[in-house]
Amino acid sequence: MKQLEKIFKGLANRRRLSIIQLLYKNKELPVAEISRRIHLSFTSTSKHLLILHQLDIVEKRQESLSVYYRLGDKLPDVVKRVIFFISNSRE
Repeated sequence: MKQLEKIFKGLANRRRLSIIQLLYKNKELPVAEISRRIHLSFTSTSKHLLILHQLDIVEKRQESLSVYYRLGDKLPDVVKRVIFFISNSRE
């Protein structure tokens, strides 16, 4: 139950939901591109990505100086349902 609470708290932010939606559509992106597309500073975007990474919602890899993020391979069912919902949302 505590893990579910953490996941819901992590998802209860429109910026993080935007990041998830963006990664769902684009598979993998560097932090700078995510930041540009959601109109948020690099630092703030990195903080949101860190939260999502700590919840195992996103995975990262480093290539030279760039860090790339993608959705995790083993997402909890509740996260998959949220992704389905936001990917079909018009907002």
